[in-house]
Amino acid sequence: MGISRPATAHWEGDLKSGKGKLSTPQSGLLSDTPYGFNSRFGAEKGTNPEELIAAAHAGCFTMALSNLLTEAGSPPTSLDTRAEVDLSMEGGPALSHIRLKVKGVVPGIDAAKFKEIAENAKENCPVSKALKAVPVSLETEFAG
Repeated sequence: MGISRPATAHWEGDLKSGKGKLSTPQSGLLSDTPYGFNSRFGAEKGTNPEELIAAAHAGCFTMALSNLLTEAGSPPTSLDTRAEVDLSMEGGPALSHIRLKVKGVVPGIDAAKFKEIAENAKENCPVSKALKAVPVSLETEFAG
């Protein structure tokens, strides 16, 4: 049996004027965190599904990259990843693209090897595998 991580969503009202709350009961890090139409499609304060997917992907990819670098004999000093999830409205809302941008400080390898290992992490971290239907691009910055 694997590991299960729960999250809950509560919603009241119609799509445009309704409001929701997201929670992560096991960790408690999200507790009645607001989300709604305007935090998703506008600038209202609150989170949205795309932002949470971006956070999950950035975290998963970075952990996978750290592991692969360590297995290659070059544990990273630091890795900083930004994930951007695009929501297209053409033909109805759909995730249309994810951009991963990673900067690594990794002694013992060169920029080409860093990019090669980062591509492997992009393809094989669990979140990337779950999101196979969405094109993912990767930009690397190597600081040695």
